[in-house]
Amino acid sequence: MSGIDPALRIRSVTLGVSDVSRSADFYEHALGLPLITRENGTAVLGADPGRPALVLRQLAQPAPLSPGASGLYHVAWLHPSRAALADTLRRLARARWPLEGASDHGVSEAVYLSDPDGLGIEIYADRPSERWARTPAGGIEMVTLPLDLEDLLAQSASEPPVTIEPGTGVGHVHLKVSDVARASRFYDHDVGLDEQARLPSASFLGAGGYHHHVGLNSWQSMGAPRAPDTAPGLLEVLFELSGERALTEVERRLAERGDEPREHEGRLLVLDPDGQTLAFAAPGS
Repeated sequence: MSGIDPALRIRSVTLGVSDVSRSADFYEHALGLPLITRENGTAVLGADPGRPALVLRQLAQPAPLSPGASGLYHVAWLHPSRAALADTLRRLARARWPLEGASDHGVSEAVYLSDPDGLGIEIYADRPSERWARTPAGGIEMVTLPLDLEDLLAQSASEPPVTIEPGTGVGHVHLKVSDVARASRFYDHDVGLDEQARLPSASFLGAGGYHHHVGLNSWQSMGAPRAPDTAPGLLEVLFELSGERALTEVERRLAERGDEPREHEGRLLVLDPDGQTLAFAAPGS
């Protein structure tokens, strides 16, 4: 069993962007996330108005994004069905937004692209967990095979809805790290996620038996420092737990391991080994 609440999910991510108007337009009209609010250099979007999933913040003096720095690899948007994923794919095609890859990972079907700042995005749909292959050691077997895009697109109408399917949210975040072993130890031993799969220079960790809520790799970033705060990138990942008891347990676990979480507006904040901000909250906080 995982050391963290098995009901953990990612409620939202916050991104720093170089042009909040441009990014909000992309996420609203190409990806299909409805705009919830926009004011004072911040845009909030999400498939469900009561549960924002994406916060975009304008950087004051944006600097170029360095692909070799540690930081965000991609934010992955989990769709509730193959048909919903196909609709988003058609919506992106209608917007003439370029795709960068498509893969069958065994546990899921995924398509890859980047936002206007070059920040990575995955759109995906899971296969039923009973169909996930297992390794001899009991882990989840993740593969990278060509995706049958023709079969996927057949699940969608030729004219997709203008907004993304309700229930779509952030399924996982994938990070570029300077040291996979160090980062994996933090997310496993300190935070309490289980390592579900390991690939060369990559680790995938999740709660409650999920294939991963956090991915880590050093394919471009081995030994690299964190990207500067002025560069577009990930500002925060907000994990939601089932309640105050689970939140208290995370606080205790992190404190025991010397990670010194701090509380802010009812949320626990802690930095991972590469300086990424993680927030933990109970529902409603």
